[in-house]
Amino acid sequence: MAEHAEPAEQAESAAHAEQAEHPAYPVGLRLTGRRVVVLGGGQVAQRRLPALIAAGADIVLVSPEATPSVEAMAAAGEIGWERRPYAEGDLADTWYALIATSDAEANERASAEAERTRTWCVRSDDAGAATAWTPATGRSEGVTVAVLTGRDPRRSAAVRDAIVEGLRDGSLAAPHHRTRTPGVALVGGGPGDPDLITVRGRRLLAEADVVIADRLGPRDLLDELPPHVEVIDAAKIPYGRFMAQEAINNALIEHARAGKAVVRLKGGDPFVFGRGMEEAEALAAEGIPCTVVPGISSSISVPGAVGIPVTHRGVAHEFTVVSGHVAPDDERSLVDWQSLAKLRGTLVVLMGVDKIGAIARTLVAHGKSPDTPVALVQEGTTASQRRVDATLATVAETVRAEDVRPPAVIVIGDVVTVGPRKG
Repeated sequence: MAEHAEPAEQAESAAHAEQAEHPAYPVGLRLTGRRVVVLGGGQVAQRRLPALIAAGADIVLVSPEATPSVEAMAAAGEIGWERRPYAEGDLADTWYALIATSDAEANERASAEAERTRTWCVRSDDAGAATAWTPATGRSEGVTVAVLTGRDPRRSAAVRDAIVEGLRDGSLAAPHHRTRTPGVALVGGGPGDPDLITVRGRRLLAEADVVIADRLGPRDLLDELPPHVEVIDAAKIPYGRFMAQEAINNALIEHARAGKAVVRLKGGDPFVFGRGMEEAEALAAEGIPCTVVPGISSSISVPGAVGIPVTHRGVAHEFTVVSGHVAPDDERSLVDWQSLAKLRGTLVVLMGVDKIGAIARTLVAHGKSPDTPVALVQEGTTASQRRVDATLATVAETVRAEDVRPPAVIVIGDVVTVGPRKG
């Protein structure tokens, strides 16, 4: 004959069924300076204690023994440790309890005490008997993400990871509103492919009110911005009596002073021929906060995108990056072309398409072999990327014949012939 359940067992079963029908009510506990009791010093406590310590809780560990990591927390004074088993009354005046011992009977008694004293209690051995559940938790830039999916902890962790990763890479837009400090971020957008911007740069873009973008910045990222974001083409800022750079500086200052979060989106890296320091200095002079976010420089990434390593064992032990925006014989040039011609390594020229003929002649005149390989990579890392090869002797004519146009990165040296060729 089947035994009938005792009334207490029936009540407990009904309570569990009721809990299963209703979702847990999410709440953030503020435990600073408040008593928290942890029963058991094993792996569960080791995982949970750091977050409780970070919350500023007054933590008492009750356990005859503990893992070395938990012992270290006690030795450092981060937690108090009573080296004994659980005893009735341990949860008196306790705000929150974590029950994680290997003694099932002690866990039941502690859980019953928590119920009587109305102490929120998490149980590692029986979530259904607990009065609180620990969510899968992650943090990103001051945001705490806590996910509960009932009794499926793996799903909770997967959802948490997806949200935190989205916050970190900017694909999940969550702009600050109350605590955001107005200012300017100088963001290096990378060589052109929108996937090559840094995680921090993408996140700041997602939080911006105003974006002042260069022509060479990753344009596809602008399409992802929310409709309220004001996008300003730096090339179209009216100059009036100002020089172009002065006008850009003034626009940055004006929008930041209006209390807006401003991103100055630049191609490559802000400080590699990007005039980023001029903008940072102008902002500093006005007392405006400025954050610099480095970017992947086209001087390295664009050659790499077509299979050219700027250094290679036995071929090139150094590489030099120079600006070609002024010709070698221009009095404004700061480049020592004569010394560059004597180097055996790789020479990378940025902004030099229209001056490459003069650059090639100067290098040859100072001793560089006319047969030195040259590669021109136009619009590198984008869908329009193409590579054109030549030598110092033929590069000027090749640029004209192939109609190579800016932006293009020019690589001069034997590394051009290394590895598989990619267009």
